[in-house]
Amino acid sequence: MTANLLILGGTTEATALALRLAQTGIPGTLSLAGRVTRPKRQPLPLRIGGFGGVEGLGAYLKDNRISHVVDATHPFAAQMSRNAIAACAQADVPLIALSRAPWAAQPGDDWHHVRDIAGAVAALDRPASRVMLAVGRMHLAEFAPNPQHRYLLRLVDPPEAPLPLPDAQVIVDRGPFTVAGDRALMEDHGTELVVSKNSGGSGAVAKITAARELGLPVIMIDRPALPDRREVFTVDAVLDWLSHHKADLGV
Repeated sequence: MTANLLILGGTTEATALALRLAQTGIPGTLSLAGRVTRPKRQPLPLRIGGFGGVEGLGAYLKDNRISHVVDATHPFAAQMSRNAIAACAQADVPLIALSRAPWAAQPGDDWHHVRDIAGAVAALDRPASRVMLAVGRMHLAEFAPNPQHRYLLRLVDPPEAPLPLPDAQVIVDRGPFTVAGDRALMEDHGTELVVSKNSGGSGAVAKITAARELGLPVIMIDRPALPDRREVFTVDAVLDWLSHHKADLGV
């Protein structure tokens, strides 16, 4: 089988990998879920939209003669990652995950760990405060039971519908962000508390560093658990993995 990679993307790591593959001449497709209305231009052909679960992804792998799959989705895209593990196992297609190393608490951090979004919602059942809610637009409705807070939301795209939170200000921006910029943002809005997923990596860590510098508590949503899989944290490690499949890749 000649090379034909599928990158499950939506992250800066996926874009970096796509660029390296394009530079090395290994063909592939970058798949995006379609949650961002203005995706960045990519160096590989794009596929946008879902697959239809494990069965649909398995059919796509077979129909398109996919040789290898790289799961470079967001660390909280757990269902997609589970589907990839199952579909690749059924189709006998090699799979590797290009992940971000999770953030670890540093001296000066005031983290309050919760296991999921529901845990974060429960943790906000408290007197009104100014909250930077950094969980993405897909989860905003889940925080509706806590309307007492003044929320600061930073989104990649403008909201398409009225916000489920009565007192919220939206900043439309796309990372990576700087510590100085995030510190100024928090100071300007009088932020008292940050809610964040443990996304890891460097593109979104600025708000965590800024919170540390300002002495702000952080409700940290831990990553979902996934079945065992091969996992690396750099593009070079993915290319090294691919180098062991040269015969399969036809290179």
